[in-house]
Amino acid sequence: MSRTISLSNIRLMASVASAKATAAGIRRLGRGGGTSAPGLVAERIDPAMLGKLTARLPAGAIVVAGTNGKTTTSRMIADILTASGLRVVHNRSGSNLVRGVVSAFASQASLGGNPGGDIAVIETDEAAFPEVVRLVQPRVILLNNLFRDQLDRYGELDAIARKWKASLARLGPDATVVFNADDPGLTSVAHDISANKVAFGMNAAEHTLSSLPHAADAAVCFVCGTDLAYKALYVSHLGNWYCPACGEARPNLDVAGSEVDLEGVESLTLTIDRGGESDRYAVGVPGLYNAYNTLAAVAATRHVGVSQSRVQTALVQFRSAFGRIERIDYRDRHLTLALVKNPVGFNEVLRMLTSGTGALTVPTLIAINDLYADGRDVSWLWDVDFEVLAHDGSMLATTGLRGPDMANRLKYAGINESRIMALPPDIERGLDEFVERIPAGEQGYILPTYTAMLDIRRILADRGAVESFWQQ
Repeated sequence: MSRTISLSNIRLMASVASAKATAAGIRRLGRGGGTSAPGLVAERIDPAMLGKLTARLPAGAIVVAGTNGKTTTSRMIADILTASGLRVVHNRSGSNLVRGVVSAFASQASLGGNPGGDIAVIETDEAAFPEVVRLVQPRVILLNNLFRDQLDRYGELDAIARKWKASLARLGPDATVVFNADDPGLTSVAHDISANKVAFGMNAAEHTLSSLPHAADAAVCFVCGTDLAYKALYVSHLGNWYCPACGEARPNLDVAGSEVDLEGVESLTLTIDRGGESDRYAVGVPGLYNAYNTLAAVAATRHVGVSQSRVQTALVQFRSAFGRIERIDYRDRHLTLALVKNPVGFNEVLRMLTSGTGALTVPTLIAINDLYADGRDVSWLWDVDFEVLAHDGSMLATTGLRGPDMANRLKYAGINESRIMALPPDIERGLDEFVERIPAGEQGYILPTYTAMLDIRRILADRGAVESFWQQ
């Protein structure tokens, strides 16, 4: 028996050492942050490495999943736990496939196999979720939302939901599933499982949409298949839903957000009720979607024993992850970088940027790529409500591999062609020409897809304007 344990530890130590060496080599060669490849190396040596390390964490692991907001929400959770005095293992770079999670653990673990923390916060890709849950056996699972995203890669929503539900069905009563009850699909996923359940959602009538957005996924009752109706609708298909046929409805909320004050592109405040205890939270990121992320983070950490004063301190000091409403001063211009990767996320960014005036009054660059990490199919651009930009406003510039497609989409949205600036598809040239068109001292918005965002940040990092994302 001791020999078996000894061999297991040897493989673990070898995998950690190899991953660390791989990461160091990648960074020394200037090939990136080593946030993925080290995990591949470690898995080859010890496929059980992730499970072994998480089993040694005194407070277990929190796994965060969802289409939008994973990186921001997991960073909120990690910051809250850190403010509470816990040592956190976290794939903070956002590398969220299994190899990225393994890389993050290897970077923090000791050569002897100590995970180097008290608790883990693991952001996971939708497709990787079942495997991560199987390996990690998390204490808490947070399900934030489920929207259409990269259909060429993931398939339809119901296929993802079925896989998630199968993973949750294997959890025991010692695990807790925290889910967004405003999402009918997630309510279905969390329905009838053995794990403890915590439902969170919004009661914010002041932000109700008048109708289901064009990009929203059809919401049907998971009991009888009837189209759902809403008492209040907040983001895409998220809201206080009910079935007019069978009476199925949003479950009672264990954690509820209300009185949401959106303060432009700077911040927000909201009230969160946790079983009769209400507190006001100021948060250092903007937008209704970040109010949801905040609500999710508070709901996920309520069982870890953190004090509310620590939560409030962490959230007021919180700043977005790289590329997610990231503010950058560059060449005497004030740039805001806002990742856009699917119709729902793009619509919410536009909603935030136009909320004060009803028009986009700041010069804006939209950078669209169609590489694997972006999704090859860019037809999703036609599901974004660019028509809201048809009011008078500032320049709308385009760049990226599919910049011409983006310019064409803006034209068909009814935007005056004098406002549309089709810049070179080469992102470095496009960025430079865009910045030149912004008066010194003024603002500019940049809305890139994922790989375009990485390209822009790499360019700015090379020029000393930002840190590389893996250094943050």
